[in-house]
Amino acid sequence: MESCRWVLLLCALGLALASGEATKDDDDIDLVRFLRSVFPGLLVRDELLIVNKGSKINSLEELGRRVVTGRRKVKPANQETAPGPVVVTKDGQIKGITVDRAHVFYGIPYADPPVGAYRWKAPRPVSPRPGVYDASSPRASCMQACSGPITEECPRIVSEDCLYLNIFVPLDVDFSSPLGAPLPVMVWIHGGDFIAGSASKPLYDGRFISNSTSTVVVSLEYRLGAFGFLVSGKDPHSSAAGNYGILDQQAALLWVQRNIAVFGGDPSKVTIFGESAGAQSVSLHLMIQSSKPLFRQAVLQSLPFSIPLKSRHDALKLGKEFAKQTNCSVSDIVCLLSLAPQVVLAAQMKTSSKVVNPFRFLEVFETWGPFIDGELIKEQAVTAFQKGHWQKEKPVLLGTTSEEGVIFAYGVFNKPVSALESTVYVTGIFKQHALRVLQKYLPLYRDADRRDMLAQIITDYVFLCPSRRSARAGTAAGSEVWMYVFDHVASDSRVWSGLTFCYHHACHGAELPFLFGSAPVANFTMSVPEKLLSNRMLCYWGAFAHTGDPSSRARQATFCRQQRLPAWPRYSDTSSWLVMNLTVRSHAQVGTRDHICDFWDHLGIY
Repeated sequence: MESCRWVLLLCALGLALASGEATKDDDDIDLVRFLRSVFPGLLVRDELLIVNKGSKINSLEELGRRVVTGRRKVKPANQETAPGPVVVTKDGQIKGITVDRAHVFYGIPYADPPVGAYRWKAPRPVSPRPGVYDASSPRASCMQACSGPITEECPRIVSEDCLYLNIFVPLDVDFSSPLGAPLPVMVWIHGGDFIAGSASKPLYDGRFISNSTSTVVVSLEYRLGAFGFLVSGKDPHSSAAGNYGILDQQAALLWVQRNIAVFGGDPSKVTIFGESAGAQSVSLHLMIQSSKPLFRQAVLQSLPFSIPLKSRHDALKLGKEFAKQTNCSVSDIVCLLSLAPQVVLAAQMKTSSKVVNPFRFLEVFETWGPFIDGELIKEQAVTAFQKGHWQKEKPVLLGTTSEEGVIFAYGVFNKPVSALESTVYVTGIFKQHALRVLQKYLPLYRDADRRDMLAQIITDYVFLCPSRRSARAGTAAGSEVWMYVFDHVASDSRVWSGLTFCYHHACHGAELPFLFGSAPVANFTMSVPEKLLSNRMLCYWGAFAHTGDPSSRARQATFCRQQRLPAWPRYSDTSSWLVMNLTVRSHAQVGTRDHICDFWDHLGIY
């Protein structure tokens, strides 16, 4: 996933409550068992764990034998190595590599390993090290396991020791002489439902975007799942207090502030950008006061605004269920810390289908993730944006793909969904509002298979319309906001989705290979018009990093100055709320689904 890949399962849960078939007690609903009984074709998250393609895990012991851990590599100062740029950070010397398109520094530690007694602790500053650190290859990704269709996208090496970042520097930066004018910095936060993903995923290769836009690109790892978000109590000294993954991101951003200048970057011009769960992370940093000095502006790609964060009460309930799976008491931090990482991972997976609050079912589709602790995170993102409780002085670029919901509807329901079944699902999620939702959408879809209708509801309710409402609230508060919709379908009908391939749709994650120039990784070949679209997207994002305005071409790479970029007006009611339609013929337009978003705004249920 990306962040909400199980969102359609929610609908069936409403039937469970209505019929009483699924629950013995509202605090412990076995969602997986119920869904299989109602709709055997559903994919669910408690399938056998798969770490590598073709290898199924049938027990905790077998999982322990197959999960691979990563190790850091530090070479002695006098060891002869291939030529590569060497920089001196506040933590010691780092040697990277010069490759096609960029200088690259892989796997730089930005915090000490969160292992042993430090498993559920805030990240600690990285310890100084002697010698020259070898940054020629990526390090381990954070602990995760995969099942079903996303297996091939999983990192092959995972470890608790995973707090690393990668840095990509344009080739025209000469490390053998004094650095020239510092370049803007773009920090990428990956998606993955807060349980999967990696900064070193080939799709996120930062070389092309760095060299093409004259920016220093940073991608970072952060703790995932139970390792990053377990809550077993409130006292951080005697329990797991949660939100460690967000604190990891903060630590990486602080490391960038302290060190990026020696890589040719400007710490005063940092743009954070992310997609799906990465966009959720970006939205949180826009709300968190302690993150304020760490970046200047933000890009939010496919932010699932309508997926709520858990309350402390519900996060604690999830923690208790997790502890039960490990045979530890939730209050016994010593027992929890003694668990092998593979046991933690397996317990996390076993609790991923539990509904801890039967009245807020959308939470189940982001079981592990940030929660509202009242200190770091004080409210839901959609609420904060509407009330102006965010850093409104910072320019924001945000948008969605035109068919976000396709991957969820067709990934979850692998058989056609009848009108009756779709009515049940819509009723389950929207309850007293279901009739109005059905009256709005049912007449628009006449096919016997209603998955397209469900996909559109997901697109509108979870992604597009709350993003539009937040953008309008920001504009009303005086913020500078630009909106887009990625509306292109690849010429050979295959676009990378982040979960699997989407066919004939501009689905969730479809913009990523165009933005990163990683189409070959996504297994499709760009036509000439598609390459132009990719170049234009790079220029827009690069211009935003340089100037805070995606239409500006000041101080960008030569090829961007040569592009004929269609003007991207700021989102404002004075320009009829124009958004940029990113397709092979990119153009600014009035939102094509404004009437639908007016409907959702009026319901007021984001």
